[in-house]
Amino acid sequence: MDLPKKVTMIEVGPRDGLQNEKNFVPIDIKIQFIRALKAAGLKEMELTSFVSPKWVPQMRDAGEVVEACLNSSRDIVLAPNRKGVDRVLHTKGKAVAVFVGVSNSFNKKNINKTTSESLEELKPIVSELKEKGCFVRACISTSFYCPYEGKIPPGETLQLCRKFVEMGVDELSVADTIGMANPKESFELFSMLKETLPDVLLTAHFHDTRKMALANILASLQAGIDRFDTSAGGLGGCPFAPGASGNAATEDVVFMLEQMGIDTGVDLDGLVAAVKIVAPHLSRSIDTGYYKLQTTVQ
Repeated sequence: MDLPKKVTMIEVGPRDGLQNEKNFVPIDIKIQFIRALKAAGLKEMELTSFVSPKWVPQMRDAGEVVEACLNSSRDIVLAPNRKGVDRVLHTKGKAVAVFVGVSNSFNKKNINKTTSESLEELKPIVSELKEKGCFVRACISTSFYCPYEGKIPPGETLQLCRKFVEMGVDELSVADTIGMANPKESFELFSMLKETLPDVLLTAHFHDTRKMALANILASLQAGIDRFDTSAGGLGGCPFAPGASGNAATEDVVFMLEQMGIDTGVDLDGLVAAVKIVAPHLSRSIDTGYYKLQTTVQ
C-alpha cells in the first residue's frame, strides 16, 4: 500500500465544528479550546468566521477570538464576502478562507448567489488578498453530493477547482459536505485532482454522516492526499446542508494514521484534553470512538 509518511491535520473544530452548535459557547471556553488544540500540536486551524451573527450566532464573537488566538501558526479565518474580508484585513490575520459550492442550489441557499456569481465576486477579493501577502484557502462545498441536487459530476468539481487555481489560491479544501461520498468516489476524484492540479495544496474534508469518513480518508491517502480537515470531538454540521452531521473526528483520524505508521505531529492525550474543555458547553454528547474510549475506560 503506497501511503505518505507524514500527514498535515487542519483543525476545523472552532469554526466548522461550532458553527451549527445550538448552545452559545462562551468566548473564554472557545479561547481555551483553541489554545489546547494548538498545544496538542495542531499547526493549522480554522479559528472562526466573519459572517453575519444574524445567520450564524455562534460566530458573533469572531473578532475577539481572532484577537486572542492569532499566533505564528496558520490561523485561518473564513470570510464569505467583501464585508467579511474587510474585517479580516483589519486584524493581523494573514490566512483567509473563502468558499463556493459546486452546486448552484446549495450556493443560493447559503449566500443567495449562484456559483458563477460567487466566483465573479471573489476574483478581485482573492487578487487583493494575494497582493497583501495572505494565504488563501478555497473551500469547495458539495464536491461529491448536494442535499438539493444529488450527485455532483466530478467534472463540475474539477472545473470549479481549476477556476480557483487560476485566481491564485494557495489551497483547495474539497468537501464531502453531507457525508455521502464512498471510498471509490473519493479515490477517483482526488486522483483526478492530484493529476490535474499538481501545484496547489489539496486538502480532503469529510463529514461522517454515514460513518464513512475514515474509509474515505484511507482512499484519499491512496490517491496521494496528505492534508485533511478534521474536527476535534467530531463537531460539526452545516446550517445550509440538512442532514449533514459532524466532521471526521480529529482524534479518530490521528489514532488511525499513527497506528498505520503515518506521522501527524499531534498528541492524542492533548486532543482529548481539548475536547474535555468544550464538551460541557455543547448541546450534544461527544461519542467519537477514541474520545469515548478514553473518557469511559479507566
